[in-house]
Amino acid sequence: MTIIIRNAEIKDAAAIAPLIYDAIGDIANNLTGQDVPQKILASLEQLVTETTNRHSYLNTYVAERNDEILGIVVLYDGHLGKKLDSQLEAQLAEKGIHITLDVEAHMDEYYIDTICVSKDARGLGIGTRLLQFAEQKGKQLGYSKISLNVELEKIDARRLYERMGYSTTESWTIINEPFHHMVKSL
Repeated sequence: MTIIIRNAEIKDAAAIAPLIYDAIGDIANNLTGQDVPQKILASLEQLVTETTNRHSYLNTYVAERNDEILGIVVLYDGHLGKKLDSQLEAQLAEKGIHITLDVEAHMDEYYIDTICVSKDARGLGIGTRLLQFAEQKGKQLGYSKISLNVELEKIDARRLYERMGYSTTESWTIINEPFHHMVKSL
């Protein structure tokens, strides 16, 4: 099985959006200002095609086999998080939706915002490969640590991160939900 990891492209948005939704769940309602699944997916797909938000194709990498996207990872520098979010907040405000998105990483961290493998491809090592890819990108950019947030109830995901060398450094809250903030030295 040959899996390649590559930069996402605008044309990938329809395949990326459901993976983002699967990974972030209810947070998608706040990011899109929508509450109907079809509208959430359409809004996420639009966000992927844009260049000024955290889920832009510019921040997204896809794991692919035979032209089928099996997983994604969304990455950005911790110091860019607030800028990316403020642009999205402004877009939502234009629609009459006024929210403040929570900062998800420290300024000195390379941040894994979203990671997800399609249900049919789980257990094939794709999540591990995406994490390793993210770590390499962080090293290439000169970061000494990489971070992610995992919901308290995602015990299997947390175990994977721990096996990969991540450790919980603090509790974190994102849109009033508790998370473990996990960090790995690079």
